[in-house]
Amino acid sequence: MRLISHRGNIHGPDPDRENHPDYVQAALDAGYDVEVDVWFLQDRWFFGHDRPEWEVEPAFLDDKRLWLHCKNLAAFTFLSECGANHHYFWHETDQYTLTSKHYIWTYPGCDLPRTRGIVVLPELTEDAFVEEAAGICSDWIDLYDYLKEE
Repeated sequence: MRLISHRGNIHGPDPDRENHPDYVQAALDAGYDVEVDVWFLQDRWFFGHDRPEWEVEPAFLDDKRLWLHCKNLAAFTFLSECGANHHYFWHETDQYTLTSKHYIWTYPGCDLPRTRGIVVLPELTEDAFVEEAAGICSDWIDLYDYLKEE
């Protein structure tokens, strides 16, 4: 089971720190994968949800535990064309999207695909069957430590 911190959150939402490189690194250091919002503008990489807020070195994106949520077409195009081994995807309100590593990123509240499905923000839905998922992306990811792969 992949345990994915949503924007670096481990113990609940923290809008002022979400996507900040130090916050993301702390979640990685705690042993979680991290979904992070990425922007590519003028040959530079940024983290940030609604806008590019924090510039990051391209090498930061090389961590295989990052799930790069492309927030602009330039980020998505660059990652899809460069042949890199990054794990990335694009979605807005789609019910499902396929990541570059062939996981099915599932919009909150949608039915979970039978294979390779990632439950996103299960805390928003009472009937999320997280035990059947390939992974969970949550603001409260520490609550799912009991599902961690040994």
